[in-house]
Amino acid sequence: MARQGRLTRDESSIERSVEAEYQSQPSVPMAIASNPVASYYERKTESILRRYGPGPLVHFHTGFLDEPASQTTAAQLRDKLRESQERMLRDSADLWELRRIAFRQVLDVGCGLGGAAIFWAQEFGSEVTAVTIAPSHVALVAGFAAEAGVGLQVHPFLCDAVEVPGKDRFDAIIALDSSCYLSRRAWFRRGAELLRRGGRMFIADCFVEQEAYRAPFDRYWCARIGAVEEYLGAARGAGLIFERLEEVSRLVANFWGTTMALIRVEAQETGASPARSLKARESLQVHSLMRRGLLDGGLRHVLLSFAKP
Repeated sequence: MARQGRLTRDESSIERSVEAEYQSQPSVPMAIASNPVASYYERKTESILRRYGPGPLVHFHTGFLDEPASQTTAAQLRDKLRESQERMLRDSADLWELRRIAFRQVLDVGCGLGGAAIFWAQEFGSEVTAVTIAPSHVALVAGFAAEAGVGLQVHPFLCDAVEVPGKDRFDAIIALDSSCYLSRRAWFRRGAELLRRGGRMFIADCFVEQEAYRAPFDRYWCARIGAVEEYLGAARGAGLIFERLEEVSRLVANFWGTTMALIRVEAQETGASPARSLKARESLQVHSLMRRGLLDGGLRHVLLSFAKP
């Protein structure tokens, strides 16, 4: 079961040293300021808030749906997408058996606007270090966490995921639709160092099975999609033990089917300008690609879990 109560003396010492490292870093490190992924998410912030806001729980990850949504207005479809994202968190937590393991100190890698980090804090009482590479997201996550009543439990931090300071300090590391941006070998090695003995690493992401899907995915999402086998090899190389793989491709395909419906309805309701229409068409093509890939086997969406011996 997860440990409860105050930090031990050793844990408090680790927390103080890590906090000192956080405070000593520049507000926007040069490596982040020039990072194309950071720029991508800075540009996406307004559209994320418009589609998945207003907050405080703003999720920017896929969701689980048994069928594509049948709602007909943009507001209804947005509500359905938010419900599917909440379901994804709850179902994943059950599959990963988070209530049966130590889940007090958690690292949320690529936290977006903090929706999942707030969820872990609210549902599990966890202390969550929420890592983002987008500078403007730090204040947004902090504000949303305070609004949700967990401002003292959620700690947004501007940092590359492979440069999170400390050692042996987390019970669990979670990456939701974010590991596709990371150097897998470097990140697994760093994760193994950050985890306590017996700690877990949990990943939910899209994986490539057919090469035809790789370039369109990477180009649109500014990512580096990988194959499941690559992750398994990187985990072994870092000394982590593979525990479980859960296939959720069809559930996520229905999420993309619903985002496609929303894109169409938004264009109709707003009378989008030509420039906006061009962007909508591009989004529709890629979301259709995601859905088709998950249904025909060119892509996979899976939940992975690993343990540190």
